[in-house]
Amino acid sequence: MILLNFIQLLDHYTFFPGTPKWTHLTYAIDTTNRDLLAPIFATVFAKWSAVSLFTFEEVADITTSDIKISVHRGDHGDSDPFDGPGGTLAHAFAPSDGRLHFDADESWSTVPLAGYMDLQTVALHEVVHILGLGHSAIEGALMYPTVEAGIRKDIHQDDIDGIHALYT
Repeated sequence: MILLNFIQLLDHYTFFPGTPKWTHLTYAIDTTNRDLLAPIFATVFAKWSAVSLFTFEEVADITTSDIKISVHRGDHGDSDPFDGPGGTLAHAFAPSDGRLHFDADESWSTVPLAGYMDLQTVALHEVVHILGLGHSAIEGALMYPTVEAGIRKDIHQDDIDGIHALYT
C-alpha cells in the first residue's frame, strides 16, 4: 500500500497529487521470483488492459523497465521498509521510478486460500497505484485500502470509474 497525502477527491476514489499519466508501460520481474510472478502479472496486466486504455509490455531488462517487480523483506533500500507478517503487504512507486515491492515475510498464495494473502489481488491493487489511482472509500472496491487473507478481489466498477476519470 502506498500512503501519501491525497489532495484530490472525486466521488469515492482519490488520485495522486499532480495526476501523472501514462498509457504504455514496460515491466520486468526480478529473476529470483520470475517463475512464480510472471503468470500472475500477465493476468493482472491483461485485466487492467481490458478495462482501460493501457498497454503493458514485458521486457527483460529490469533496470530500464517502467515497472520493476520484486520481493523483499525488512529494510530494502527504498526508505519504506517492510514490517514483517501482518502489516504492509506491498508498496509501489509511480514511473519513472516504477518499483513494485512485495513483502517476502507475508504468507502468499497464487489462489485464494484461508490464512494466505492472494498475490493476484494485491498485484491488481498495486499496479493501479502505479497508474496514479489512490484508495477508494468503497469497501468492495479493489482499491479499498485493506484486504483480508483468503480473499480474491477483482476490478470493481468504482476502480474502473476512477481510472477512467484520471485518464480522460
